[in-house]
Amino acid sequence: MRGGVSVRYGVLVLLAVMVLVPFAGIVLAALHPSGAQLDGLSIPDRWSWETFALAWERGNFTNLMRSSVLIAVFVVPLAVAMATLAGYGLAILKVWGHRTLSFGFVMGLTLPIEVIVVALYFNLREVGLTNSYLGVILAEAALFMPFGVYWMQTHFSNVPDELVEAARIDGARDLVVLVRVLLPISWPAVTTLSVLYFMWSWNQFMLVLVMMQDPDRRTAPSGLGLFVGQYTTDIPLLAAACLIVIAPIVVVYLVFQRSFVSGITQGAIKG
Repeated sequence: MRGGVSVRYGVLVLLAVMVLVPFAGIVLAALHPSGAQLDGLSIPDRWSWETFALAWERGNFTNLMRSSVLIAVFVVPLAVAMATLAGYGLAILKVWGHRTLSFGFVMGLTLPIEVIVVALYFNLREVGLTNSYLGVILAEAALFMPFGVYWMQTHFSNVPDELVEAARIDGARDLVVLVRVLLPISWPAVTTLSVLYFMWSWNQFMLVLVMMQDPDRRTAPSGLGLFVGQYTTDIPLLAAACLIVIAPIVVVYLVFQRSFVSGITQGAIKG
């Protein structure tokens, strides 16, 4: 028994080292002066925080981060609200054709964005939504729907029927049941979905690159792609730019870590 526990902890430690060592390498590289030649993991003689300021200025991250925040702030609540309503309708209300609709959403999980981004671009261009924040927001919210609906439907399907029936006996309508009965006990699932949506929206690269022709309106990851092409040999500058881009994701995860893990755990136990 003790041997099995030791093996499990050993595997976890090994996985943690595999994740943390490359991340530590990026942090150490970013602390070197811009233009320094690096050879593997190396601790800088003098920590150069100016590299971050230089990367921010050269990468035009003021505009890029503003665009990323603007898109994510609208995508997350919009997509979560639609996924919650759809999951409620399919799992609790069992609307007409709910099995077929559920199957359609599951099939949507198999579609990579690379397959549909070109057709999506031409469709949005016809209605004047290319090179605009609104077009990207609507496109991302739609692309995130299959997983979100599946996630919330699975969560609502595990809610005891007696809870919903008791609310209906008390005269609660469908929307009241959702808002006052189900949502208060669904915050871990909703929070987890919100964090995942934020991460996916923030990291979206291909869609923004195709939809946004104005470089100043692109997001941080898409701007980082162009930044890498311009400063290929300046490793400290590239490392600093990478840390700037991933910093908001790390902050959001740390803030909502407990609810995120709780939602993942509940989903795994119920599944």
